[in-house]
Amino acid sequence: MYSLYFDGASRKNPGPASFGGVIYNESGEEFDTYYKFIGTATNNVAEYCGLLAGLHRARDLNIKELKVFGDSNLIIQQVTGKWKVKNDNLRAIYNQIKEVEPFFTVITYQHVYRKDNKRADQLANIALDTRG
Repeated sequence: MYSLYFDGASRKNPGPASFGGVIYNESGEEFDTYYKFIGTATNNVAEYCGLLAGLHRARDLNIKELKVFGDSNLIIQQVTGKWKVKNDNLRAIYNQIKEVEPFFTVITYQHVYRKDNKRADQLANIALDTRG
């Protein structure tokens, strides 16, 4: 099964923001990466955008079974339905995520510590540093 690691970054909160992510194949090798500068946003918005972009990327690559990992406990708890999404800005992105999920035959979400999400963090920071 493929794995998606996503992350968001915001310097100040809100402030300049970006996201990044990496998809690993079944062998654990880096298969695809993505990152983007999104302008001024909160860290939570950046995290959500990183997840949404990763799901779109996996869908476009026709990946049907996906394990998703993120270091934002808020995002993981919300997309798994354990916590409510109260913020309107986050709810809009959350709804887009829920629209993409049915494409996947298997999709799981798991929280990881920041130390286990270094590549996605690196990509988010590349986007922030280069405004790319």
